[in-house]
Amino acid sequence: MAAGADAVFGLHGAHIDTLFQALLDHRRPVIDTRHEAAAGHAAEGLARVSGGLGVALLTAGGGFTNGLTSIANAWLDRTPVLYIAGSGPRRDDETNTLQAGIDQIAMAKPVTKWAHRVLQADHLPRLVAQAIRVALTPPRGPVLLDIPWDVLTEMVEVGDLNLPGIEQLSLGAGPARRDLDAAMDQLGKAQRPVVVLGSEASRSSAAISLERFTSASGIPAFADYEALHLLSGLPDSMNGGLVQGLHGLRPDAVLMLGVRFGLNTAHGSGALLPHDAEIIQVDPDARELGRLQAIAQGVAADVGATLDALAEAAPLRSWPNWDGWRTRVQEHIAERARRVAAAATTTGRLHPYTASAAVGRHIGPKTVVVADGALTYLWFSEVISKAKPAGFLCHGYLGSMGVGFGVALGAQWAAGRRGQRTILVTGDGAVGYSLAEFDTAVRHGIPLVVVVMNNQSWGATLHFQQFAVGPNRITNTRLENGSYAQAAAAFGADHYRVETAEALDEALSQALSRDRPACIEVMVAIDPIPPEERVIMGGEPFAAEDADA
Repeated sequence: MAAGADAVFGLHGAHIDTLFQALLDHRRPVIDTRHEAAAGHAAEGLARVSGGLGVALLTAGGGFTNGLTSIANAWLDRTPVLYIAGSGPRRDDETNTLQAGIDQIAMAKPVTKWAHRVLQADHLPRLVAQAIRVALTPPRGPVLLDIPWDVLTEMVEVGDLNLPGIEQLSLGAGPARRDLDAAMDQLGKAQRPVVVLGSEASRSSAAISLERFTSASGIPAFADYEALHLLSGLPDSMNGGLVQGLHGLRPDAVLMLGVRFGLNTAHGSGALLPHDAEIIQVDPDARELGRLQAIAQGVAADVGATLDALAEAAPLRSWPNWDGWRTRVQEHIAERARRVAAAATTTGRLHPYTASAAVGRHIGPKTVVVADGALTYLWFSEVISKAKPAGFLCHGYLGSMGVGFGVALGAQWAAGRRGQRTILVTGDGAVGYSLAEFDTAVRHGIPLVVVVMNNQSWGATLHFQQFAVGPNRITNTRLENGSYAQAAAAFGADHYRVETAEALDEALSQALSRDRPACIEVMVAIDPIPPEERVIMGGEPFAAEDADA
């Protein structure tokens, strides 16, 4: 708990009952989910919102393998989570007993910063402290402790243990002064500089430092999905989403703060970060520096500490007047928003952009948003940066559908401690992975609001089939039966089914005014294609007919 985890997520199993009993004795809350994957994702959500450590308990065998997707997700997205897994007794090795026969450490090692099997109970305090240090040291990430049943049931005298404290960690060094000066010199020579922020920036308390740096320098800032909340305190002329803001803007100098080359930067193609731009990349992992694209300067340093140093140094410098550049940035972002809104017409069901915009009107500095589902996320990404949320979380590099419900449970638990609410915006396909977690929210009084954008299909894959093999080859991508609002109601949650933007607005107002879990099912059209889905399929973000819409 000293590491920031004020709740543990898990699903009970006999192999880990002693952990549940110990937490009961110490009056520590355990949020028991209906699936181990949801428990793991909830621990991720708590860590991502709190900035601390998430903890998930997994029972042996199938409990561990159910949680493995979450472990991989946390690994790729650098989320600090401690996974504690039970395993079979050591005496039963190679005996074909229940929930054994697999090497859990070997399975976890490729997707953890550290994975270790505990062999004696009196080693636990030392190894737990070590696991927490490893998880929270940049670049952050998941760790696993595998504890056999006979170790968990071993009796030891607490007075005989050396109980190490979880000391306040210094989470990484900032840049050398010469690197800081070189970066600012490079930016000062540019005509079209930008700052881009990634998940490593979001892990730090960097919003104030970002505001001080951009205010002093006048450089616009952009962010990928997880760092968007850092932009909420900046003027509209100074910020935008990474894809929605930078596509076609062509900056000539880029300060990358915790953004990794790859999916979020168009894989080094130059579409977002031009090949002729002077790129300065800051990341705690030197292996990420210049991974897919040539850079002018690479700095292996903690991103939060770097922003603090920039905030201190920037006011002491003279910077060029970039008023014209900022105006161009603002006009560029506004024009994209205009084109998206103008194309949001449909003769049938509610357009998903219109529904997303309606949700956006209920988001502000006390709202954390989680997005799940491919089409749902792509449409929602067009409105989220202007909504100025307290946090925005979605599936990252693993691209695993269905993670959102679990993440949102943990996010609401952490956000609730700050007087904030969490809204999960998900597709009908994605929510189907974890419908039973409405039961978790109701039992534990977690007032999560779930907005299900129901287009009665696996939308992104249906569009892929239309594009790749033709409309007469649509197969196994329709989800045409059932009511998600009624399913939520069966678990005891508040429920709404709406078909218009006005009804959605009213339902959100009601749901957010109540301290209860709720499901709002929104019937939306399947045919509209988000701008970024067009790009993914090899086209331009806007169809020719959209220009005149």
